[in-house]
Amino acid sequence: MIKKKHKAAVIGSGNWGSVAAKLVASNTLNLDSFHDEVRMWVFEETLPNDPDLEHAVEDANMLVFVTPHQFIEGICKRLVGKIKGDVEEISLIKGMEVKTGGPCMISSLINKQLGVNCCVLMGANIGDEIAMEKFSEATIGYREDKEVAQRWVQIFGTPYFRVSAVSCIEGVELCGTLKNVVAIAAGFVDGLEMGNNAKAAIMRIGLNEMKAFSKLMFPSVCDNTFLESCGIADLIITCLGGSNRKVADAFARSGGKRSFHELETELLQGQKLQGVKTTGEVYEVLCQREWQQSFPLFQTVHVICTGHLPPSAITQQRLYEN
Repeated sequence: MIKKKHKAAVIGSGNWGSVAAKLVASNTLNLDSFHDEVRMWVFEETLPNDPDLEHAVEDANMLVFVTPHQFIEGICKRLVGKIKGDVEEISLIKGMEVKTGGPCMISSLINKQLGVNCCVLMGANIGDEIAMEKFSEATIGYREDKEVAQRWVQIFGTPYFRVSAVSCIEGVELCGTLKNVVAIAAGFVDGLEMGNNAKAAIMRIGLNEMKAFSKLMFPSVCDNTFLESCGIADLIITCLGGSNRKVADAFARSGGKRSFHELETELLQGQKLQGVKTTGEVYEVLCQREWQQSFPLFQTVHVICTGHLPPSAITQQRLYEN
């Protein structure tokens, strides 16, 4: 009996999406259990071939989602009824959706809309460095099926891209989401030229708030998850060299007078800034649950981003009392 081969497709593009597609395609090419064709759907771009989402996922049973998180709900709606058979999915998307009933993680949104299992992959992953095959790590979070998680490890992992799997999907995904809020705070510190000591303090406070927020949202989140690549490592690299830090730096240097939208357009060359939107979503959760006083850094970053406090407020005394 011939065993059915797995077939992967990548939904999304951009810097990280292109790198993810390279990793998957280079591995499936050498794995007998996978088709060697990996289709990639490019969001909102005109290409001579294959701009059709339905065609991109046709016959695929391993789907990789890597779009800006504000677009994922619309994409899932387009895929309803188009996915057939035993399909597995993984989200590389960092962010959350806040509904009237409360927050919804992206993996849960995909699961609810499409009715399939969805893992997540997060970590200290600057796409340019991985594209140049410099050593890096990532963490896959899964809920129950370790065999599926190991299959994702198999098609993402390479000698230069080390991937591990942990059964703490909410913790992995929240780390990837919340570190962008801390990175904006780190960017403010850089833009105000406050030095590395201040930046280290902001990162410490931020990690504490990431952990506390995650455990309030999902009590089952494991402490060790914050020591994985998706946790402390991703926080460090994002605060040192990510796009959120870069734009927040420029925002602080302007005294808050230039908008994030303007700076995103100028500095990111078409990439979408996720952190500011995530900051607003996190703040909305804090308000819904009356947690504002427990998360002074998250609250302060949002208030600065919305122009109600100057960037210098990032080092106000209250932040150092937790």
